[in-house]
Amino acid sequence: MELGFIGLGRMGMPMARRLIEAGHTLVVYDTRQEAIGELGKLGAVAARSAADVADRVETVFASLPTPDVVLAVATGENGIIHGKRIKRFIDLSTTGSGMAKRVAQALSARGIVQIDCPVSGGVAGAQKGTLAVMVSGPRADVELASPALSVFGRVFVIGDKPGMAQTMKLLNNLLSATAMAATSEAVAMGVKAGLDPSIMIGVINAGTGRNTASTDKFPKAILPGTYNAGFQTGLMVKDVRLCLSEAKTLGLPMDVAEAVGRLWEIVFSENGPDSDFTTIMHTAERRAGIKLNKQTGEKT
Repeated sequence: MELGFIGLGRMGMPMARRLIEAGHTLVVYDTRQEAIGELGKLGAVAARSAADVADRVETVFASLPTPDVVLAVATGENGIIHGKRIKRFIDLSTTGSGMAKRVAQALSARGIVQIDCPVSGGVAGAQKGTLAVMVSGPRADVELASPALSVFGRVFVIGDKPGMAQTMKLLNNLLSATAMAATSEAVAMGVKAGLDPSIMIGVINAGTGRNTASTDKFPKAILPGTYNAGFQTGLMVKDVRLCLSEAKTLGLPMDVAEAVGRLWEIVFSENGPDSDFTTIMHTAERRAGIKLNKQTGEKT
């Protein structure tokens, strides 16, 4: 297929690379010329703007950091809405259902189908093609895009209405954020009481407390002290905020989610938006008055 791809960041770059490796012809655009150049070496065609991408191909993917950026790329002055060939816009970003519906409405006026398609699985999943790919949009367009979507990982068709896949993604990330918050506090409490955090994680993973933080983030990024899971605190906070906002729109009380959101706002304030989200453990350490040894995970 001839495809466009806009946004060659941590997630976009490996996804775009996988499309090229799968034999798709790719037209790419990013604000960073070095990113475009990197894919150019693999055969991608460079575009001058988002609109230029949409002039050249019928299907355009985007992987972008925030809802506002997605809106600008989709409907802005040089956005894909002005493209001459584009028929469908597949948004791999996490924007929330409200923004997905807004973009879909704007694009539909120009005869362009919007498909929201957020993904989960992190940079490693994007590199390996093992992402959870959540899709909502018109069935015929989703089926047409399926060969390309399957390159990213396992495809889940959530529904045919704009925003449905975005809601699913926010709920997934809320659970991820909750697991990180609860596990960090539990480990900090254990260390405060004199327990070995490595043994704690082993017990949790053999028992009923097992979760994605204990099985993945702690063994790979927190106990070794690398704090390099590849997802920024600012992005996690954005996703939790979006989820809480959507819950409010639905008139749904979310007591646990609100408590988790308050803690992540503290992490955001203390560690900064560009910090890795595993640094939530630093916040838990400060609050407990303990410190994990960066090499062994033991109390210092």
